[in-house]
Amino acid sequence: MSEQLVISNSSELRRLFKEKLMLNGMPEAYADRAADVLVWADERGIHSHGSVRMQYYSERCAKGGFNNEPELKFEKTGPSTGVYHGDNAVGHYVAYEAMEEAVNLAKESGIGAVGVSEMSHSGAIGYFVQKAAEQGMVALSVCQSDPMVVPFGGSDPYFGTNPIAFAAPRKNDTPIVFDMATTVQAWGKILDARSKNKDIPDTWAVDSDGNPTTDPYAVNALLPVAGPKGYGLMMIVDILAGSLLGLNHGKHVTSMYKDLSEYRRLGQFHLVINPDFFSSREAMEEKMDTMVDELHDNKPATGFDQVYYPGELMEATKAEYEKSGIPIPKDILEYLKSDTPY
Repeated sequence: MSEQLVISNSSELRRLFKEKLMLNGMPEAYADRAADVLVWADERGIHSHGSVRMQYYSERCAKGGFNNEPELKFEKTGPSTGVYHGDNAVGHYVAYEAMEEAVNLAKESGIGAVGVSEMSHSGAIGYFVQKAAEQGMVALSVCQSDPMVVPFGGSDPYFGTNPIAFAAPRKNDTPIVFDMATTVQAWGKILDARSKNKDIPDTWAVDSDGNPTTDPYAVNALLPVAGPKGYGLMMIVDILAGSLLGLNHGKHVTSMYKDLSEYRRLGQFHLVINPDFFSSREAMEEKMDTMVDELHDNKPATGFDQVYYPGELMEATKAEYEKSGIPIPKDILEYLKSDTPY
């Protein structure tokens, strides 16, 4: 495993991210949002979507793979619906702005459904649903990614890791946030293993011959979570975030790594629900707090210390890192602090 260094606080890490992205030509407003999403991941222990992605984002930006002068536009298509035209700008910024539009629609009419058309990679999408839940909303977000997963029963990659994120507000604490790839593990976990020179479980991925592998460098494709169930979920995500918006689907989605000067043209879909149109925000938040208390009181199984709600361990990691610092691979931290563009 490669050496890990510790950075003392999230503000310092955010500064390093932002400065490196701007060094590679990313406009400040976009770099600021991207850095916020990256830090959100790292400080919660989701390192697969944090600092290990920085060199990729920097190189893509430097090579013109982001549109840094986009014509961003929100097109309201109905009382509760709209399309945010991202014009292949930085995905973190576009996804956040589109979520804000969905929240505004939900505040007005109870439901906000916003498709995001043509954007780049937006990082950990749990960030966006949490932002909506902090405003008292229930939120769901799904996003396309490029083909790197074998369909159930197949041997050639077709769908992407196609993540799903969900969040619900709580009265007395941080929102419940559930964020998952529809694969056994996200591709970022492979990158994280590579950065640490660490083997992976043989249930995560297959090599070029379709055989299970523990070598992260030999990975040719990932496996869907729970076999046919994960396969079905990744298809649903691809339909909502791709076909529904008239965008590319499945194996036609642009590669993340093949040509870093090429626009990604990805799709994302946000659904936001306003509890006040169904019961009330207060009533729902009280139910959420009661649910969490009851889960904590549930008798733990052998080998477990307690039952956690989705996202609770992420928040526990964040609290621990606030005391001890955020671990970052030494080579990545040195890169962030250097004058090297990418």
